[in-house]
Amino acid sequence: MSSYDLVVIGTGPGGYVCAIRASQLGLKVAVVEKRATFGGTCLNIGCIPSKALLHASHLFEEAGHGFAKMGIGVGTPKLDLKALLGFKDQAVEGNTKGVAFLMKKNKIDTYHGTASIPAPGKVDVAMADGSQKALETKAIVIATGSDVAKLPGIEIDEQRIVSSTGAIALEKVPGKLLVVGAGVIGLELGSVWRRLGAEVTVVEYLDRILPGMDLDVAKSFQRILEKQGIAFKLGSKVTGVDGKGKTLKVSVEPAAGGTAEVLEADVVLVAIGRVPYTEGLGLEALGVEKDKRGRVVTDHYYRTSVPGIFAIGDAIVGPMLAHKAEDEGVALAELLAGQAGHVNYDVIPAVVYTSPEVASVGKTEEELKEAGIAYKVGKFPFLANGRAKANDETDGFVKILADAATDKVLGAHIVGVEAGEMIHECAVLMEFGGSSEDLARTCHAHPTRSEAVKEAAMAVEKRAIHM
Repeated sequence: MSSYDLVVIGTGPGGYVCAIRASQLGLKVAVVEKRATFGGTCLNIGCIPSKALLHASHLFEEAGHGFAKMGIGVGTPKLDLKALLGFKDQAVEGNTKGVAFLMKKNKIDTYHGTASIPAPGKVDVAMADGSQKALETKAIVIATGSDVAKLPGIEIDEQRIVSSTGAIALEKVPGKLLVVGAGVIGLELGSVWRRLGAEVTVVEYLDRILPGMDLDVAKSFQRILEKQGIAFKLGSKVTGVDGKGKTLKVSVEPAAGGTAEVLEADVVLVAIGRVPYTEGLGLEALGVEKDKRGRVVTDHYYRTSVPGIFAIGDAIVGPMLAHKAEDEGVALAELLAGQAGHVNYDVIPAVVYTSPEVASVGKTEEELKEAGIAYKVGKFPFLANGRAKANDETDGFVKILADAATDKVLGAHIVGVEAGEMIHECAVLMEFGGSSEDLARTCHAHPTRSEAVKEAAMAVEKRAIHM
């Protein structure tokens, strides 16, 4: 029996980062991974491959529709989908091999197989080669991530009715793609296939897109996507998919009830969210507590109801974001090593990697209103930003929310090109309790899109210069 200070189950961003940080701090660490490659959903079938497709499809559309007005003649671009998917696969391989290298560099023992926890301090591994391994450890971390949420009565075959997994590997561009869910995953993958030639319709149960994001941002972004050619049916639900014919017949009816209509589609993407994945670990027998949504219940130190067993990432409460899981992994490793690990959950950025991007950090206007917090709004459009105008990328705006009494920045929201990069100066400011005045007084290079962040901060006190 192999003995460790820490065994991490799952090597997604939370798991592998936790293992590396623990090893850096002198703990003897092992990881168990059911896949042949490390990196979990994010690196293998989620964040990384989808970003490669978003990048490639954006360039394809730019070549076909954006180059000519800049005086660049390239003719009509031809899509080689097999090569494009190969580009995506290279991105995955490069990242997963990178994590494998980090495992070796940090002297972490790796076990490829399915883990179960027969008792605290013990992990059994059914190895991929058929053998069995028994591990003994002082601490166990559940970092098993999440799985696709399914629609009752609709079977995902990953061919015509797909989850995000199938949607990154379609063998041909669908004529009509129907996306169920107007969240991040649905909008990102819907935009990929729209740019490659599909006719895309998004069906969303709520009366808005991007649930949880600032409503002002969501409404503006919806108009941008509609201008790009994506159609929306909000306040609607999919009640069935008939796959008997050549095309799928999708039954859609009002969320509040009413007359159903039938839409035709070549592919249906089910993107209604994700659910925690802890199957096969034996948590019920151990007495590890879960909440009503299947999430492992933990305290502020990531301890479960069973001593010696911890959990992080998508398996516990909070936004299902890779970087949230990473920060939890670092914090937990430091706590296990006797240090003061901590995650500031008020400053976790979120990004939608469409074109343009949407990024946010902190509170939305709706959350501030609900909490009864008086606030001021500073807003600045990219239409008035020099760099954005020079590049003909003027969609969107920056919005800063500051406490009316203290001027402390409580939230920042950006719709625009490279919003996912720009949001971080707001995150750093908020981490240090900064004010809109601090941001407004910080010199920004000209011409940059980031000047719009400064101008939005200035607009909090109604003193923006360029509008």
